[in-house]
Amino acid sequence: MSLACGLPLLECVYCLACARWAWKRCLHTGEADSATWGLASAADFEPVPRMCRLVMANYEPDLSASAPLLFAPPGGYGIDPACVLRRRTYADTRGRVTPYLLYLDHEHADIVLALRGLNLVKESDYALLLDNRLGKRRFDGGYVHNGLLRAAGWVLDAECDLLRDLLERYPGYTLTFTGHSLGAGIAAMLTMVVVLNLDKLGNVDRSRTRCYAMAPARCMSLNLAVRYADVINSVVLQDDFLPRTATPLEDIFKSILWCGRYPPVVKTAVPVDGRFEHIVLSCNATADHAIVWIEREAQKALDLMLEEETMAVPSEQRMERNETLQREHVEEHRAALRRAVTLSVPDARAPSPYGTFDDDVAGRRPQQPERSESFPPSGARQRMSWNDLIERVFDKDEDGQIVLRSSVFS
Repeated sequence: MSLACGLPLLECVYCLACARWAWKRCLHTGEADSATWGLASAADFEPVPRMCRLVMANYEPDLSASAPLLFAPPGGYGIDPACVLRRRTYADTRGRVTPYLLYLDHEHADIVLALRGLNLVKESDYALLLDNRLGKRRFDGGYVHNGLLRAAGWVLDAECDLLRDLLERYPGYTLTFTGHSLGAGIAAMLTMVVVLNLDKLGNVDRSRTRCYAMAPARCMSLNLAVRYADVINSVVLQDDFLPRTATPLEDIFKSILWCGRYPPVVKTAVPVDGRFEHIVLSCNATADHAIVWIEREAQKALDLMLEEETMAVPSEQRMERNETLQREHVEEHRAALRRAVTLSVPDARAPSPYGTFDDDVAGRRPQQPERSESFPPSGARQRMSWNDLIERVFDKDEDGQIVLRSSVFS
């Protein structure tokens, strides 16, 4: 009797729980993910629209001055065709990586390698995206996407000499990797591999290297995302589905209609808790993933930010504010790493320029820099390709001892 009376009650509880879940999912918006973040400055955000245009330039069949531009945004790409030092198409890469270009930006003192995003009609791109499984590839104490890491190794093998020559010829220029969607994940992998092995590019400083990943796929574990947050900047437009999606599920999303937008607001943080964990049920879920929309909204946001800063802040105070923001960014990165340590995120230690927060927590002697732990001696490196170096990254065994990987690329 008691069991029979209890069944309807149990069913009601289940129904209420499901209704509550559905209600919360329908009310969740992309804005909720960044509700507690601080506002970004125009100086920090300025490169984003420019990087979007460089990525979009990969879609043009011909970038020469005499050729008509087929996909250019309003105002064009803003590049000098003579400074496009290299272009790689699918024919050049043989499907190992998405097409990319290398641009020497004299106006902004920047050397940029920009990769295009996923091509829906190229089987090689799907093969690259799906070349992964949970826990398949360890890298520098964390886990990364296997296919994207292999693609990064191919790019560095092809362009290492040119990049090193450019960095030596222009010692005041920065090195920037950027990409969209699938290309954004490859750009992030490129940045991590280069930062771990800076001597291969002429002993460049870590501060000269950076990455702008537009609508990136989730391609690295949390500890790596936090540790490399000082050099890798991820750009997510409102409700974009891909950064919120586990990598093997990316092929199930097709198309959703888009609608109008509010004026964009740019926020910045180094999040540890709740890093875009929930898909947003929105008509903008796939439209916000398009590089065309990201470039358009980024340029609109930058124009609004510059206008507000020009009207509200005198130039002297603006310089002081920028210096304060730089100090705040460093402290924010430190705080994120400390938070990761308190959450017991594996290998959530700081990169060498900032020391290790394990020292602050436990009072231990500082560890050696990451590169010396992860790569073989420099003499051996001279005879290795970048893919060999990636394969030689050390792992830790169950006892916490450093051991060399024995597996090789298939």
